[in-house]
Amino acid sequence: MAHVNLLPWRAERRKQREREFYMQLVAAFVVALGVLLLWIFWMDQRIDNQNERNAYLQTEIKQLDVRIAKIKDLEKVREHLLARKQIIEQLQADRSQMVHLFDELVKTIPSSARLSGLKQSGQSMSLDGVAQSNASVAEYMRNVESSPWMGHADLRKTENTHDATRMPYAFGLDVTLSRPKTDETEPGKTPSQPAEASSSAAPAAVPVALGAAAKAITSTPAKPAVAATAAAAGPKPADAAAATGGTKP
Repeated sequence: MAHVNLLPWRAERRKQREREFYMQLVAAFVVALGVLLLWIFWMDQRIDNQNERNAYLQTEIKQLDVRIAKIKDLEKVREHLLARKQIIEQLQADRSQMVHLFDELVKTIPSSARLSGLKQSGQSMSLDGVAQSNASVAEYMRNVESSPWMGHADLRKTENTHDATRMPYAFGLDVTLSRPKTDETEPGKTPSQPAEASSSAAPAAVPVALGAAAKAITSTPAKPAVAATAAAAGPKPADAAAATGGTKP
């Protein structure tokens, strides 16, 4: 016997499908909301991690800035110490230069010239003095340029003062100082004599050289030069008369 269903099954099935659709829609919304919450939490974690890294980097940068400031201060101290070291080395190398210069001034100055003043500025020296003639000045310049401790000499001035002295020519020289290649004060070389002998001889050599230089600078020309000048000037009238037998013209 056949069964006939007269109930509204189509309406029931439609309602069932609508319930399933809304349930799926709610499930999809819940899943999407969960995924969104997870993504927000993950991004917050990444932001917090990056902020921690930034804070760590800022702390390290501050520490590095402090170290850089200390390094700059140390570099300034190093440059200052190097400058002092260079000055000390220069003074150590030039400690005997003045003694040699005075000795060379004694050796180079001719008997027909005299120094009235000298001034040293670094590696240059200005010499002022008087001489009997321009030839004496030229001779002095040649002697200076041939000295191992003094180099090129420039004539700053030379003039005839027309005074009654035996040295009427005033001159001025600009001399460039130099150092001989075989200088015993070069670094890396040891003196040939013992240390005790050199240390005892150096203080004694300084006063001797200074005294000789001062004596040479302030001394007047030797008498033979005066005699030679008088002889070159010719015989006196009395001598000429005696030579001619005392006869008058």
